Amino acid sequence: MNDPSSEFDLIRWFRARSPKTSPQTLLGIGDDCAILRPNPGRDWVVTTDMLMDGRHFNLATDSPQAVGYKAMAVNLSDIAAMAARPLAALVAVAIPLSARNSVEIGQGLHQGLQEAAHPFGVTLIGGDTNAWHGPLVISVTLLGETTDRGPVLRSGARVGDIIFVTGPLGGSLLGRHLRPEPRVLEALALHAAAPIHALIDISDGLASDLSHILEESGNLGALLDPLAIPIHSDTVTRSGPPGKTRLHHALNDGEDFELCLVVSPNDAVLLENNPPPPARLFRVGEIIASPGLWLQNPKGPPTPLQPAGFDHLKG
Repeated sequence: MNDPSSEFDLIRWFRARSPKTSPQTLLGIGDDCAILRPNPGRDWVVTTDMLMDGRHFNLATDSPQAVGYKAMAVNLSDIAAMAARPLAALVAVAIPLSARNSVEIGQGLHQGLQEAAHPFGVTLIGGDTNAWHGPLVISVTLLGETTDRGPVLRSGARVGDIIFVTGPLGGSLLGRHLRPEPRVLEALALHAAAPIHALIDISDGLASDLSHILEESGNLGALLDPLAIPIHSDTVTRSGPPGKTRLHHALNDGEDFELCLVVSPNDAVLLENNPPPPARLFRVGEIIASPGLWLQNPKGPPTPLQPAGFDHLKG
């Protein structure tokens, strides 16, 4: 079709480039609702994330493709955090009327969404397209299904369990936050290799997200080894307030989108000796009975650690 010039032309443009790619999708874009059919014996998992210009990206410097990619990838990371398979996505977008290139923004968003979705066989099955006199807003709702082992929750950690992360942390604000790599395949491989007691993706910082596991598992604690926490090379050039160490950034920057998982000591040894590809594993601590986060201190008792990750209501 010719380049779209109206809302409905743009929707037709989306539809032509969003073919049905999943056997679970019986009907995609084009009707009032999509129709999906789950596989027998599997449960649905559903997540949604909204991204806003000025908060999660800056459209003045970030391309629409990058925005679309991030919008899909952060939702894929949530599906990974349940050790589930992503299937289909709904996308709602409010495009700024003040932009001279509103149609191009919509097309760029779609290209980025598809780029992130395609490697995992995710189908775009519908959504909503609007325009307004405000900044760009995009919201993705992603549906997935559990594996034979079922979902992994945040609430299964036990005293004595070992804590792993799947990659280096910190410094994402230098630009890596626009190209998150959702650890979907890693989560599925780890889930198949050993029982995972608890799992979460690191979107708000290791300290904050691990705290969710501790709270949901019955107000437990975690003893972290500061020398074992993998720190991303981006933190070397990360500028920020004085006194913020590389370890602080690794614990609190957020938007790393690595996984934090908790397994039994025996399974920890199994996974360390034979990590299932493509997963990488870094042992960073253990679950303890004393509530809260603690850092090992070779010169004395453990030091309490206060999470300082991102909070939307605090900015």
